[in-house]
Amino acid sequence: MKSSRRKFLLWTLGTAVATAGGAAWLWGSQTRTARWTRRLLFGSRHPINPAPHRPQPDHWSNDRVTLALIGHATLLLNFYGVRILTDPVLLSRIGPDLRLGTVGPKRLIAPALTIPELPPLDLILLSHAHMDHLDMRTLRRLLRQDLPVVTAKDTSDLIHDAGGRKITELGWGESVTLQTTAGEIHIEAFEVRHWGQRWPDGKPRGYNAYILRREGTALIFGGDTAMTESFARLRPAGPYALAIMPIAAYQPWIWNHCTPEQAVRMADAAGARYFVPMHHEVFILSEEPIHEPIQRLEAALQQEPDRLALRQVGETFTLPQPG
Repeated sequence: MKSSRRKFLLWTLGTAVATAGGAAWLWGSQTRTARWTRRLLFGSRHPINPAPHRPQPDHWSNDRVTLALIGHATLLLNFYGVRILTDPVLLSRIGPDLRLGTVGPKRLIAPALTIPELPPLDLILLSHAHMDHLDMRTLRRLLRQDLPVVTAKDTSDLIHDAGGRKITELGWGESVTLQTTAGEIHIEAFEVRHWGQRWPDGKPRGYNAYILRREGTALIFGGDTAMTESFARLRPAGPYALAIMPIAAYQPWIWNHCTPEQAVRMADAAGARYFVPMHHEVFILSEEPIHEPIQRLEAALQQEPDRLALRQVGETFTLPQPG
């Protein structure tokens, strides 16, 4: 058994045994800890609904900036011909990959595109190693293409285990310019307020947000973050055409995940023109109602609704041309 699997099983067993009542507590208790342990280990029996929209990336122009929300923090971008997939999580559950399958939360909404339906990719962009952003089973399938991966510090061992060979780690303030078949893309990592360990007692790992630059256009991919002043420090290097920002999992995890209103404030601080929400409605990872984040986001942007680039899984947004 691999070290990560052994670690997960020992941690889970220790949690159950150390908590009063052991198995009886796990199955019978309605405390927050028991509910979350059951959800973490076994997910639920709900059906997975189809994505409300279906992107058509074969019809996207290589002369424009187009993106689609595939689900959670997974977005497909065509950035003037450079095709990027962020934080790919494309299977039915997130969690440890055990021999009997993945143990953990189950999707509410299917990915807008399956792995075979994705177009040829130029790059995978990973913000951090949490299992709802770095899914080993998804990566193993994608990396059969021998794709370049840009990722956070101290995460390359996971990418290597998934079959990756072209790996670039970036720390805060570091950048790389990659050459693709469509041309160059410049990627800069910047600081956010989160954490990076994949396991509760695991080794420290990095966690990033990114600026993507190509042909005079800059985009922000916010990764996972709580409220931070880091976005305000980006403003002098702008302007930014859009910011892709997380908007959910804030209750009770407010110190690690921002609210929708905070996400808007951070995008505003950076000077982003359009707002692209992510990290909502696909997995139950917190206690706020599943549709509350997008409803609060719409309210936060009610004075400028045209800034909200998309709302639902599968929707596509093409950046308007200047003028």
